[in-house]
Amino acid sequence: MPTMFSRLAVLAIVALAVTGCQTAEEVRAADESRCLSYGFRPRTDAFAECLQRIDLDRRASLRQTSRDALYMPPPVIIVRDRRY
Repeated sequence: MPTMFSRLAVLAIVALAVTGCQTAEEVRAADESRCLSYGFRPRTDAFAECLQRIDLDRRASLRQTSRDALYMPPPVIIVRDRRY
């Protein structure tokens, strides 16, 4: 059965995998590039909303991944009667 330490270790690994090796500036540049590719123009409300949605989606995904990593159901053990 997983211990609290192993759950935290999994969570830390997931967090590192999600963030990758990008700096905050690189993430922001990628997000801006994505919004530009959608046709939004910089310094507009629509562009700001696009950036906000990307950030909110990223945070929701990280929260879900964290929840999934913390909840590890017990292993399933199948016992068969060998008499038959």
